[in-house]
Amino acid sequence: MAERSGSDGGGIRAILVQLDFGEGDYAERLAEFELLSQSAGTLPRTVIRGRRQAPEPSTFAGKGKLEEIAAAVRLHEAGVVIFNHELSAGQQRNLENALDCRVIDRSSLILDIFAQRAKSHEGKLQVELAQLQHLATRLVRGWTHLERQKGGIGLRGPGEKQLETDRRLLGKRVAILKEALKQLERQRAVRRRARTRSDLLSVSLVGYTNAGKTTLFNALTKADRYAADQLFATLDTTSRRLFLAETGQIVISDTVGFIRDLPHALVAAFHATLEETAESDLLLHVVDSASSDRDQQIAAVNLVLAEIGAADVPQILVWNKIDATAASPAVERDEYDKIARVRLSARSGAGLDLLRAALSEVAREHSSRNQMLAPVGVVV
Repeated sequence: MAERSGSDGGGIRAILVQLDFGEGDYAERLAEFELLSQSAGTLPRTVIRGRRQAPEPSTFAGKGKLEEIAAAVRLHEAGVVIFNHELSAGQQRNLENALDCRVIDRSSLILDIFAQRAKSHEGKLQVELAQLQHLATRLVRGWTHLERQKGGIGLRGPGEKQLETDRRLLGKRVAILKEALKQLERQRAVRRRARTRSDLLSVSLVGYTNAGKTTLFNALTKADRYAADQLFATLDTTSRRLFLAETGQIVISDTVGFIRDLPHALVAAFHATLEETAESDLLLHVVDSASSDRDQQIAAVNLVLAEIGAADVPQILVWNKIDATAASPAVERDEYDKIARVRLSARSGAGLDLLRAALSEVAREHSSRNQMLAPVGVVV
């Protein structure tokens, strides 16, 4: 494949490809794809669309569509073609040969964004592990750069092929990362047990990426976490104590945002962090109420919650961004008089008092339940 820079100062010129296989919500998926591409630092030049019954086994797109993509690459002098689909290793390799250009799929794009956003030591380890596990199945390029700092002399045994060496080096690095993350997981478990013994209500903010979780976290706790109108602005889980006038302190945690078709390698690598969510007493499921795609986003979040074992954790929907919909702050209850939804704006502060009152109500129920379950003679 010929070298092609395809860059304009601040980013790489990209051709986006999204085919319609009759799945529905095509427009919403495309809008999200364009935002993902921009969040990765690329400069999308055009979008190649098309309809198919099923992907072409060897190149995903058909021959005519490949010619259209290749023409766009030449016209815009693009440095990368991004598919909003999952490509197999063979399809990626065939596409790169046919287009004479680097090709990545949706999972690789999301992993790249995570790699850019990770700030903490643990976050960086988790992202690297996810990238290596994702790429382990597509060793089309060399991996010996993993050992360049140590020197490569003597690494290759007699007759050992490059691919075998690469796999061995990759496996070694994956093992190192897993061990480092296990150590951090043990440290987190100790802290979690300490919180459990203190009997504080544990609340986790979850939701689709860019729903406003971190803005809400900052508004509630007076923290100064980085919040931006971009996908995956937050990767590292942060916990703070929140004082509620009626019930005292609770623990609230801000977590990474979810997205539809989240790469399995990423979920696996972030398992230890996401485990905090599964062990919470309550989930505040933050929803961008101004999004036309909100129902699908809610479903995507619940799918990931089920995957990490958090499907049974009680939820309150937080209908955020009502300042963009002209809705009024309110609390909605279900048929059992349980709080089901709170409408608010984390940015303007409208309705935050209603959310604090809702958290106080849950904290009182939590404390009463623990007192009823405590053995006789034990003070909770």
